[in-house]
Amino acid sequence: MKYIKTEEIRDAEDADDAQQATGLLEARLHELQQQIIELPAGFDPVDKAELLIQASAILVDLERGEEAFDVAREAFDIFHAAEAWEGLAQACNNMFLADQPESLAALGQGIWVGVTFPDVDPELTVALLQHVVNETPKDSDGGALAAAVAHYIADMRTEGRKREDLTFFTNSLLGTVARRHSEVESQEQFDAWFKRMELDDPEKFLVRMRNVIDVLVQEDWWIDRDAIWAKLPVN
Repeated sequence: MKYIKTEEIRDAEDADDAQQATGLLEARLHELQQQIIELPAGFDPVDKAELLIQASAILVDLERGEEAFDVAREAFDIFHAAEAWEGLAQACNNMFLADQPESLAALGQGIWVGVTFPDVDPELTVALLQHVVNETPKDSDGGALAAAVAHYIADMRTEGRKREDLTFFTNSLLGTVARRHSEVESQEQFDAWFKRMELDDPEKFLVRMRNVIDVLVQEDWWIDRDAIWAKLPVN
């Protein structure tokens, strides 16, 4: 899967390998920066934003978090102006991974966009929700809500092999959350926990997820949710 990492990346076996990997990343970063500089007159701003997204991802890998965040934030603004919601969600993901003071605000906004717009890649939305699971305390309801929303998105917005792969992942995520949240071990215990937490009712857990998003973002909204919501066919 493109956005979801199910295994930890192993460290390079030695310093030479690490230096070679870093060199390749820096070379690719330079190439992207040159492409941005050389964009023709009258270029589509989204073309620049897509290059910025690639550059910010590399900066994250190079552990240059502040730069990565700033580059992704520039892409965010371009995607926002173009109403290119998947690109905006990608920018939010990169800003979260950059681990900066406003990274949680970026995460919350990325989740809001991913859940609101069905045309955002469901795997990207699930990846954003997985960050909440990873960041919240074991006994927090927020992680359970994020896992439930992730499973709902995977189930409702995918089909075929992608649905099989993504729902398998989100089922596993739910199981992990249930074990850490309430020491759930059996299917019977899981079913009872799932019902007790009201994770079987989308109308309830989606509303509660909005509260989690508000906690993440606080007052740092960079988009006008009401204006966006008003443009949706069904709101």
